Amino acid sequence: MPIEIVTVCTGNIVRSPLSELYLRLLLADLPVEVASAGTQPRPGEAMTEQACEIAAELGIPAAEIDAHQATRLTEPVLAGRDLVLAMTRAHRKAVVELDPSLLRKAFTILEFARLSRHVTDAEIHEAATDAGDDPRARFQAALARVLSVRGTVDAPGDPSEDDVLDPAGRSWNTYETSMSQLLPAVEEVARVIRAAVTPDR
Repeated sequence: MPIEIVTVCTGNIVRSPLSELYLRLLLADLPVEVASAGTQPRPGEAMTEQACEIAAELGIPAAEIDAHQATRLTEPVLAGRDLVLAMTRAHRKAVVELDPSLLRKAFTILEFARLSRHVTDAEIHEAATDAGDDPRARFQAALARVLSVRGTVDAPGDPSEDDVLDPAGRSWNTYETSMSQLLPAVEEVARVIRAAVTPDR
């Protein structure tokens, strides 16, 4: 069974689809499925022109960029997910209100990255190996290892530091600031998943 991930923002036209597509690209060789949704989308809307440009620069195939249509966050979208990556604390709150069972599987993407940077590849791999061969079980063990550092890592002085800036409808400079937060966090998520799922190296 593949690891199932969903990314969440407001309109599902910049932050969450870029996270979805980039994560899918980085993990294309692994059993991982990624989707995205928005809390207040205009269903069917395409990504913004700027988001499409950024996606192309990342190497995401044009067909995948063009295929994106904004989707509303619903209980069925969340059902059975192994990890939910919200762009802000408000989005995470919306996720947990829809599906309380995701309390320990839903993070802002910046919070996840902040925690996981305190866990090495070797520690992730060790935890995953103890869980056997199933990718989902291995990832769940890795996730538990990441969660275990929550009490030992200082939270940001300003809680908003765990939120990815929303650039929709704003300047290119705002897009650049948002991507400087988002893309390294996506890469960190990919690192954790790869360390968990890859067999003995």
